[in-house]
Amino acid sequence: MVPIWQTFSTYRAGSEPLTVTRTEIDRAPGAAAQADGGGRRTVGIIMNGVTGRMGMNQHLFRSIVAIREQGGVELADGRRIWPEPVLVGRREYKLRELAERAGVERISTDLDEVLADPQYEIYFDATLTSARPEAVRKAVAAGKHVYTEKPIAPDLETALELLRRVREAGVKHGVVQDKLFLPGLLKLAELVRSGFFGRILSVRGEFGYWVFEGPEPPAQRPSWNYRAEDGGGIIVDMFCHWRYVLDNIFAPVKTVTALGYTHIPERYDERGEPYEATAEDAAYAWFELEGGIVVNLNSSWCTRVDRDELLELHVDGTHGSAVAGLHGCRVQPAAATPKAVWNPDVPNEIDFRSAWIEVPQRHAYDNGFKAQWELFLRHVVDDEPFPWGFDEGAKGIQLAELGMRSWRERRTLDVPPID
Repeated sequence: MVPIWQTFSTYRAGSEPLTVTRTEIDRAPGAAAQADGGGRRTVGIIMNGVTGRMGMNQHLFRSIVAIREQGGVELADGRRIWPEPVLVGRREYKLRELAERAGVERISTDLDEVLADPQYEIYFDATLTSARPEAVRKAVAAGKHVYTEKPIAPDLETALELLRRVREAGVKHGVVQDKLFLPGLLKLAELVRSGFFGRILSVRGEFGYWVFEGPEPPAQRPSWNYRAEDGGGIIVDMFCHWRYVLDNIFAPVKTVTALGYTHIPERYDERGEPYEATAEDAAYAWFELEGGIVVNLNSSWCTRVDRDELLELHVDGTHGSAVAGLHGCRVQPAAATPKAVWNPDVPNEIDFRSAWIEVPQRHAYDNGFKAQWELFLRHVVDDEPFPWGFDEGAKGIQLAELGMRSWRERRTLDVPPID
């Protein structure tokens, strides 16, 4: 595995199926491997599922549209990659509206048709997890490189099957691991790499916020997130994140102990109708990492925030400690650690927070989803390193499955290696 700090150096800042363009394909991109005049390399991308919140905001507008607005992705030889997407989904009217806003020429409600089009090299999937495997199988059979949201599949068996397929087909593959590109976690990774902590002892993490039950105010997350039969639940959602964060920043995960809970048994869906929440909305987990690092991570959609950020990781080591969030990171070296004494009979006179030092921001950090898109495009075009393939995606769903099993069996489980 290539550590994230070695992968890149500096951040800079329905109806009947149809396929249509606003200019009747007159301005569609050229063949997949065609290099346009002026050193521009056009890469066709099939974007499936971008009418949803994550696909639309993070992948379409803040990644692909933003890359096009900056003139593409520059390669080492001075050429520029120009992403040319086609938006795929079930509802034509939503696709038309989205394409107009994004300045995208082509939309389609027929996935099979666009997969058969050689001008598109990459298939991107942000659909429901339950629908993802079949679409990925089709894309691989069509010879497309594949990039997906996590988790790559509903279960480990299917994830490993997809991994075998992409390897046998010889196509390039990647999974979104956006938390690695957050400014706060990049600063934390640099502290680990530099040896600031000495021997790392423990990590304590809190993630989450209050997701309203509805109907007023309406929920901030889709209702399927709370239905197990639709692939919902916070364990499968967040344990995929925790796996790559822990593996990449600290050390590989050895064991997991987890407890899930459905604190809010009834919620209201997008139509204002009540439904039973069959998936867990909170998870309390303990992980043991290689080297004896102990990790406690709580994930909850039923907690009111009293933190600086929605995610915070507190790391303690023999030489110093740090608290990292999505953007900020504070440190306390051993020499600046206050000497606390337990005495509940008198008020505490130490201002503990004043003993922490903010890590300065030395780079202009770009959107994490966009940064990873740029790396994947370079991987496809110039074979630059991209260590977050389907093998890493399989590790995420493995940890989620083991977390669910640990909850059911009420015991600690080992995390075996994936071949």
